[in-house]
Amino acid sequence: VFTISISIGQGNTKPVLLAIGGSAPMVDDELENTQGGSLSLNQAKKENGLIVVFSCNSCPFVIGTPDFPGWEKQYNALYSQALKFNVGLVLVNSNEGKRLGADSFDEMKKRAEAQQYMMPYLLDKNNKMADLFSAKTTPHVYYFNKDMKLVYVGSIDNIGNNKRKKDIPYLSMAMQAQANGKKCKPNSTDPVGCSIKRVKKN
Repeated sequence: VFTISISIGQGNTKPVLLAIGGSAPMVDDELENTQGGSLSLNQAKKENGLIVVFSCNSCPFVIGTPDFPGWEKQYNALYSQALKFNVGLVLVNSNEGKRLGADSFDEMKKRAEAQQYMMPYLLDKNNKMADLFSAKTTPHVYYFNKDMKLVYVGSIDNIGNNKRKKDIPYLSMAMQAQANGKKCKPNSTDPVGCSIKRVKKN
């Protein structure tokens, strides 16, 4: 359990408690998809749920550096694993502050093609979805079950921790737990990455 802020109504923000078991917001809004057309979270959902990964084209935690592999390299494998469990997975780009540059829709399409993304890559205009999710970083993972209730939130794994003693694949573990009818342990971890580049709203 952790505290977040979500937007309610016309831009009013009030702190709420987003507990594991909370409902996914904005499930029927259709977002432009690099694969063509548009897609809502409910449309992307599979029988056993949906994983939403806030991502982008420009963050070194996503795309990698000489010293860090970047989580993007795991996206297709995670998507394949999710499909095996009949769970959907989408990437969402909320970097509105870079929409005229590295995170434009054209650049998103180029990135998806160059990296051979298998999953939908969606454009979150004016970082609306990121605000409703209170997503903080790229990447930031939200895993919802078949009822679109939150079962895991945080990092893909712990490789961003230089002091780790072993690799812990949090998201893969969460998918396996759900497939076995068990609760995710842990069900929340700290997201690691670049801050989402939001635009200020009047």
